[in-house]
Amino acid sequence: MSGPRPATGATTVIVGAGIVGLAVGREITLRRPGTRVVVLEKEDRVAAHQTGHNSGVVHAGIYYQPGGLKAELCTRGRTLVREYCAERGLPYDECGKLVVAVTPEEVARLGGLEERAGRNAVPGLRRLDAAGIREIEPHAAGLAALHSPHTAITDYPAIARAFADDIVAAGGEIRLSSPVTGIAREAGGLRVTAGGEDVRADHVVLCAGIQADAVSGLAGDGPGPRIIPFRGEYMAVTPAKAHLVRGLIYPVPDPRYPFLGVHFTRRVSGEVEVGPNAVLALAREGYRRADVSLRDLRGMAAWPGAWRMAAQHWRTGVREMHGSFSKRAYMKAARLYVPEVGAADVVRAGAGVRAQALDRDGSLVDDFRIHRLGPVTAVRNAPSPAATSSMAIAEYVMDVIDGKKTA
Repeated sequence: MSGPRPATGATTVIVGAGIVGLAVGREITLRRPGTRVVVLEKEDRVAAHQTGHNSGVVHAGIYYQPGGLKAELCTRGRTLVREYCAERGLPYDECGKLVVAVTPEEVARLGGLEERAGRNAVPGLRRLDAAGIREIEPHAAGLAALHSPHTAITDYPAIARAFADDIVAAGGEIRLSSPVTGIAREAGGLRVTAGGEDVRADHVVLCAGIQADAVSGLAGDGPGPRIIPFRGEYMAVTPAKAHLVRGLIYPVPDPRYPFLGVHFTRRVSGEVEVGPNAVLALAREGYRRADVSLRDLRGMAAWPGAWRMAAQHWRTGVREMHGSFSKRAYMKAARLYVPEVGAADVVRAGAGVRAQALDRDGSLVDDFRIHRLGPVTAVRNAPSPAATSSMAIAEYVMDVIDGKKTA
């Protein structure tokens, strides 16, 4: 995919054609008209991995640490995504979300979550009792909940394709089937080798998602944080029961993990999914249980943080694996929130892989991480809500490049 090349000597290369990389490429064309933008993607299509397996939720900012990048960029990103979808005629449905407490302990944690959401300026948030839950979701159960009426759903692959079209319309290029194998610094710039060809660049932005650490290593960045892949498996609610869920129904998250727990999600197609769980994948792109990469396993085993994480959280890992193999076990927790949907009412659906960054000490990296390496800017950790935040992340990356922000 390419358009007319702009008449300028400045070239920026983006590595990765997921929604974040494409948003950065689009932002460059807006902020620096005439800059040649080249997006390099190893797959034969854009949005092939995390973007293409996204649940479609536009998050409102309930969960994120106030003052952190996630909180800041999710709030800004939600507004930008809503406006972009309206401008381009893309689907955007404010179906709303319930975060439901089903135990007294979770009710107690709900207060802290409500305070955090307030500090993050989540619009329209209100607390509900059991009767209030049933007014919003008649078939849901719980002791108390937070209702976020402006949490929405959209089609992120469609947004990514629109970003790609914007880049091309501005004279940029999207080079598919072009895996990056080298990034070298030379006099006057950088040489990026991809698909057997070299591209000269003045600046490179790395948005490689599940391959973020490997690609950043080519540019001379340090080994940490290391990406550890977690497969998230979904169930699809059968059409006969899909009407039982109007919007989004989430559990109160476990504060020990950056994952949000198995939840009910309505898609813009009208389908309802349950999930995802979080199972350690045996390959970075391991969308199936049978997908195994010895190279990826060796990389995980060589990272000290992986062993420390396993020692801390192996019980949770065993529980998640049980749910992966048993549909009944998978749905046991989900039925706490919508009791009328059980194992007989769902079928196995797709799966995604979350690129979870892990520090050397075994801690799961929660916030976004962006590194600046001279003429190279590396997005090292961008899990959910990266899709919601994509346009705001792009603004932030450009501010880092322009020296307005530090990374």
